[in-house]
Amino acid sequence: MKTYDFTLVLSGVTELTDELADRLFEAGCDDGSPGSCNRVVTIDFHRRAASLEAALRAAITSVRTAGCRVERIEIDAKARALRA
Repeated sequence: MKTYDFTLVLSGVTELTDELADRLFEAGCDDGSPGSCNRVVTIDFHRRAASLEAALRAAITSVRTAGCRVERIEIDAKARALRA
């Protein structure tokens, strides 16, 4: 398995509260670092999986389990190339 680095940008959330951070952690986002800046909440993931697609699907499922929606996925091509 490889570790895949990517960021999920959440939709409909403008602030990372302690309650939201706890929900995300409990939903399986414990390999991600949530944060917020300029009313945008993101989670930087470092997820081990068999493929990038599997890592993304699992992370999105975890975010949905926490009651949130994903607006978009951001993948740093440079970081991805270093891990390949």
